[in-house]
Amino acid sequence: MTTSEVGDRRIAVNRAGISTTSVKNVGDRQKTAQRLLRSTADRSYDGELDIDWDAPLEPDMRWLPDYRQSLYGTKLWDKLTDEQRRTLGMHEMIAILSFGIVAEFGLSTMLLRAVIENPELADDHSRYALAEVAEEARHSTMFGRLINKSGLNAYRQPAPLTKIFRGLGFIPRGPSIIAGTLLIEELLDRLQREAMNDPEMQPHTRQLMKIHVLEEARHITYAREELVRAIADRGRISNAWHRGVFAYQNILVQPILVNPLVYRSVGINPVHGFLVAFTKKSYREQAVFRSEVLMRYLYEVGMIKGPMTTRLYRMSRALPDDVLADLDRKKANRRSRAV
Repeated sequence: MTTSEVGDRRIAVNRAGISTTSVKNVGDRQKTAQRLLRSTADRSYDGELDIDWDAPLEPDMRWLPDYRQSLYGTKLWDKLTDEQRRTLGMHEMIAILSFGIVAEFGLSTMLLRAVIENPELADDHSRYALAEVAEEARHSTMFGRLINKSGLNAYRQPAPLTKIFRGLGFIPRGPSIIAGTLLIEELLDRLQREAMNDPEMQPHTRQLMKIHVLEEARHITYAREELVRAIADRGRISNAWHRGVFAYQNILVQPILVNPLVYRSVGINPVHGFLVAFTKKSYREQAVFRSEVLMRYLYEVGMIKGPMTTRLYRMSRALPDDVLADLDRKKANRRSRAV
């Protein structure tokens, strides 16, 4: 069947508990930490106990919605059987979970640095950072359990990316690092909020997503507020440098959510599969879906501005139409004033 014959069963994005942090409502750092600590105490989960790992997998259920798989909408996709599509979806999910474990390590490294660099080791801000590290560790354990349950091996990240994560402890903290945290958290959050209520998804996967979404909402609130404070603490030149660094991060992370090696599971050359997925007409639609909430927030806080930075964001194809329109309007106004 072709894509048009299959059709879409798109599930509405679940917005329950989603972070509503904006520049206007960033509060006192300690009060925010106190609120998040209370939420952590009231609503925390354990993937070891809150997922029925003894229950068998459902062989006919999906691991990713078809329309979110990387090859969807291409001729390669049309050639795959339904079984191959389920197989590819399982491998793509395992690749995402594998990336998630590495990403959680990076986030925890930065949180622990925030604690050790805080003059007040025992304040609420430090306590919440440690509470978040504990949650990230549980998430990684949960990801690992589902990888094991699938019967597949985890997908290792490319060596250069692994070296970058190893060196995170030596990278100066600032807006680009905090925004990088949000990039990983919010892209995964967006995908999971859509898929967690899909009745065609594996029950284990849906429950994992629900746990991750509920707890990541706190992490996103924490990082969003820290980003605003970090920008306010720096000058114009420093912020411009951080904007450029993060724009490069965005270009790097967007296409590597799925490891190209997954295509071998259905007999497709990894390079060929990656090029098809990255150059397909609907790639922008997928990139915008994953990123639009984050991109609007970054635009609001001033991370997306300046000719070089905005050019890099345009290259990522992840900017939503309203942000692009506003950038074009401002560019036109600058040109008219110059004339």
